[in-house]
Amino acid sequence: MTLKVGVVGGGPWGIALARAVARTGADVTMHTRREAKDGRLIKITQRYEDIGRCQLIVLAVPSNVVREVARGIGDHLDGSHLIVHGIRGLAPIDMHLPGETPADKADALHTVSDVLREETPVRRLGALGGPVQADELHHGTASALVVGSHYPEVTSAVTRAFNGPWLRVYSTHDLKGLELSSAMVGCMAVGVGFAKESGAGPGLLAALISRAVHDAGRLAVIAGAEEPTIYGLGGYGDLLSSIALDKRPEVIFGRALAQGKSVGAAVEAATLRVEAVALIPRLVAFARAHSVQAPAFEGLARMLEGHKPEEILGKFFQG
Repeated sequence: MTLKVGVVGGGPWGIALARAVARTGADVTMHTRREAKDGRLIKITQRYEDIGRCQLIVLAVPSNVVREVARGIGDHLDGSHLIVHGIRGLAPIDMHLPGETPADKADALHTVSDVLREETPVRRLGALGGPVQADELHHGTASALVVGSHYPEVTSAVTRAFNGPWLRVYSTHDLKGLELSSAMVGCMAVGVGFAKESGAGPGLLAALISRAVHDAGRLAVIAGAEEPTIYGLGGYGDLLSSIALDKRPEVIFGRALAQGKSVGAAVEAATLRVEAVALIPRLVAFARAHSVQAPAFEGLARMLEGHKPEEILGKFFQG
């Protein structure tokens, strides 16, 4: 039986995911608010009920609208559906779990899967991560994708939907770890762009990356993830790929900051939403709330504040 996959989000990332799935022979429906016509292999809709007819749903929307989208689509889903998301951010700051105190909420790092669990009846959830980029999915260039889920049926469905001659799907049971890794790698990729634009050579860049991943691992463990995940393909592997990806939005953003541009101008240069802008201050606050030294993320915060490269790079090694 042909697998029916619904992709929610008509931006570059959503289109790339839809094309990758269509390439494997799945029946693909893409929900977008933009005016668009059906493609040769992809059906276009503006109705959530059409997505509800699919078994596997893939969310590819910005983190700041994920709650709204989840509420809208949740009315058309039930426990038989599977949902995965490919969002490189965390849950909006207004996320509140049952039994959570205001003090807990102030320094929490809730994930997108927490939002989906709260706003939809679906319980078999997952996330996509790893080094694969939209351009690679568009053109069928060889790459790798990671799916994180507690449920074997989610991993199986994602593998069936995406795995092909030019795209290898790997898996992890550490859903929270993959979500945190993807989010933090997006932040660290800003640092890669900043350092490269500032003239950092291979040795310094390697040291900066190692320091940043070390800090990310400590924060991930405190947030409830498994530390090895940040050192795997969904973490370290994803970050290493950013060294060669000058067109990655976070890298472009980091380069623009090193050139002295404001955050607004740097976002404009990146052309796409950069989740790291909102996430970096949250990670710094989380580290401070738990008395954890995270000099790499402190340095990223100073980049957003407009500090000069020479004032920042050396401080990565503190702590």
